[in-house]
Amino acid sequence: MTDVVTYDVVDGVAWLTIDRPEARNALSKDVRDGLWEGTHRFVADDSAAVLVLTGAGEKAFCAGGDLKEMAESSLEIPPPDFLPQFGRNVEVAKPTIAAVNGVAYAGGFLLAQQCDLIVAAEHARFAVSEVKVGRGSPWAAPLSWLVPPRVALEILLTGDPLDAARAREVGLVNHVVPAADLRDRTQELAARIAANAPLSVRAAKRTAYLSAEAPREQAYARAEEIWAPVYRSADAQEGPAAFRDKRTPVWTGR
Repeated sequence: MTDVVTYDVVDGVAWLTIDRPEARNALSKDVRDGLWEGTHRFVADDSAAVLVLTGAGEKAFCAGGDLKEMAESSLEIPPPDFLPQFGRNVEVAKPTIAAVNGVAYAGGFLLAQQCDLIVAAEHARFAVSEVKVGRGSPWAAPLSWLVPPRVALEILLTGDPLDAARAREVGLVNHVVPAADLRDRTQELAARIAANAPLSVRAAKRTAYLSAEAPREQAYARAEEIWAPVYRSADAQEGPAAFRDKRTPVWTGR
């Protein structure tokens, strides 16, 4: 890991933290490299069932790209591997949660959007601010699947921020909590997911995205394919057996 991104596992939950609060956790090259390293580490980490992505400090989850660095390098179109985008340029089968502890603007919005769930502190704010600085946001293509199309259009055309309450109202955010409770509440949510049968969790995640990728009949057919190995797994027998025996299931992921 780099000095500006940390990786810690707590009870099966991996915390990937951008630790550059003095720069509002902006996406310098060191940060981007650290996010790539942390993502690959999580994918390969059998001790971690859920990833939480967050930022250090109280002001910013991530304020977006490092504009000074962009100006110095005369960055035009970012390369495909500029930043890990879960489900687009890196496959992350396990669930991911953004714990948004402040502003999530531009590239910070991207990082939060690409996570499966979002828990936001009450003072968090979200914006796709590229139109205000003449940059682009092709990564926002899924936004109108996550929120109503007219809300997506307003976010993209104005560049104006949404506060946490509005973000939850339109469906971008799952939970809004006091800032002091953000880590504990996110850990609790992640732990509930981590306690479930891992094969079922991964299949459920894939199923949830099918409607964004395929017409209904194709989505049903793909879902049947996704779930068939789960039905045939040892865990599928362990769940009912544990219920019968009045004990906690012991999942093996097989």
